[in-house]
Amino acid sequence: MRSWPYLFVLLLGTPALADPIVGRASVTDGDTVVIRETRIRLHGIDAPESAQTCKDATGKDYRCGQAAALALADHIGKRVVTCEPRDTDRYGRVVAVCRAESKDLNAWMVREGHAIAYRRYSEEYVNSELTAKSLRHGIWAGTFQDPSDWRREKRAGGEHSRPETLAAPTKASGCNIKGNISAGGERIYHLPGTRDYDRTRVNDRAGERMFCSVDEAKAAGWCAPRS
Repeated sequence: MRSWPYLFVLLLGTPALADPIVGRASVTDGDTVVIRETRIRLHGIDAPESAQTCKDATGKDYRCGQAAALALADHIGKRVVTCEPRDTDRYGRVVAVCRAESKDLNAWMVREGHAIAYRRYSEEYVNSELTAKSLRHGIWAGTFQDPSDWRREKRAGGEHSRPETLAAPTKASGCNIKGNISAGGERIYHLPGTRDYDRTRVNDRAGERMFCSVDEAKAAGWCAPRS
């Protein structure tokens, strides 16, 4: 005689896997893309944050977070991207393995040294990281701080906090929407008159900027603050 659990599964069926998300992708940062307004965090990898700097082989500082985002955007180009959901993170983003023409983008980012294996959540890309490290690709050519450590220090207000050089809002030009990058790397725009507008400072050296319209901010990958 069949057991009750077996009959329950037989009647209800197994849970359906989430459908793949397919479309042209815009890149938010080195481990986040947007497809048809769905924000997707690349599973199993962690790239330097947008404002994060690393040192190259000569010891010179460079914007490794920005370099990672540009590398991913250039690699994707105009190709259609297919993302297979694995989970949802605490920010509401879909966590997925994404591919362009069947090539694993997550693995490519780690193998080229633009991101590291995010061992806290998966060891799927550890071998790709070892390859990048042995060949001194990307960030492995110089020195860098683990992105999760960098985020933690920035939240705590440590030495890796936002630099002191700040750009004044350009209200005279009419472009008065402030594009800010949060401690967690999220790109958020603030409209005049909203709660955090007056206390938000724009730091162009950290990749922050002013926008002339909401459409312009959204097209660049910024989103509205959570209410």
